[in-house]
Amino acid sequence: MDKLPKIALPVVFIAIVLIILISKSAVTIGSGEAGVLYKTFGGGVVTDEAPLGEGFHLVAPWNKVYIYEVRQQEVFEKMNVLSSNGLDIKLDASAWFQPKFGELGKLHQEKGEDYVQRVLLPTIRSAARSVVGRYTPEQLYSSKRDAIQAEIFEETKKIVDGEYIQLNEILVRDVTLPPTIKDAIERKLKQEQESLEYEFRLITADKEAQRQRIEAQGKADANKILSASLTDKILQDKGIDATLKMSESPNAKVVVIGSGGDGLPLILGNN
Repeated sequence: MDKLPKIALPVVFIAIVLIILISKSAVTIGSGEAGVLYKTFGGGVVTDEAPLGEGFHLVAPWNKVYIYEVRQQEVFEKMNVLSSNGLDIKLDASAWFQPKFGELGKLHQEKGEDYVQRVLLPTIRSAARSVVGRYTPEQLYSSKRDAIQAEIFEETKKIVDGEYIQLNEILVRDVTLPPTIKDAIERKLKQEQESLEYEFRLITADKEAQRQRIEAQGKADANKILSASLTDKILQDKGIDATLKMSESPNAKVVVIGSGGDGLPLILGNN
């Protein structure tokens, strides 16, 4: 009985040591994450092997695993930039990005866990200032929003591609101009719209006038042709035809033949 505690004590000690070693060696990587292994006695950050994927892993207790989110993420940035004529513009943008999975070790070794603040955001700011500086406030306010967004994306992507970051999209969410400039642009756009509407009304009225002139000219030409074709002989023939038709009618009437030899009838009926 006296020997039992002496035997149990080393067993308990060993069990505790094993539990500590296992707890320090076990690493669980969650969904959408990956791990970069750092070997304390083996050359530091592992860059020539694939990162540790999702799930449970056992590593040596003297090594360390740095966990990164590798699915698409979004970062927001508000910045002040200058237009082509030097006016202060407030730009609200966001970026969709993710670290390149196969180069996660190099990203950790060269940029670190705060790579978003060290690399991505400064690059977005620089690209935004460069792109916006090519446009006037009026272009920024109206027609060039999509072009500006695409140019910022291309300039940012060109840089961060070499920094182990995959850029998926840049979204320009809002462009805020100084109030006086915004009001002036809105007034100008309204005047342009009213001018276009007035020009449309003038064009419509001119087309209607042309239509009426053409229609009137057509009627005048038709009357001229008709007048030219109504000779005395034609009128006499038409009068004779009318007389014959009226004589065949059962209605009571008096037909008086016109004088002057034209033979045109004058009808006196009971009505």
